[in-house]
Amino acid sequence: MAIQQNREIFARIGGHAVVAAVVDDFYRRVLGDPSLAPMFAGVAMEKLRNHQISFLTAALGGGLAYGGRTMREAHSGLGIRDAHFTGVAAHMHEALRGHVPAEEIETILVTVASLKADIVEQ
Repeated sequence: MAIQQNREIFARIGGHAVVAAVVDDFYRRVLGDPSLAPMFAGVAMEKLRNHQISFLTAALGGGLAYGGRTMREAHSGLGIRDAHFTGVAAHMHEALRGHVPAEEIETILVTVASLKADIVEQ
């Protein structure tokens, strides 16, 4: 599934600095979660962090063209289940709450939720 860009939201939330802060907060939460942290064992987190910043910047209309793998390709074979997705989404919600105006959070979470079918293994 292609993520639909939200061309105005990037500027409204504060641009690159806010996206980077959200991503840092998000991964701090995920890596502190005993049910999710093992999925990131052996992962080059700085590379993943930068990739996630690029992805969110593109998805939120920040002007970057996302050139990475599709969501399905990136998550294939990782054993991600509904509970994992729900946990990650909860951590994203909390990270957003700390950095993004409340009126923008729902739009971003809807965008994240639209990726579920490509991330969760059936």
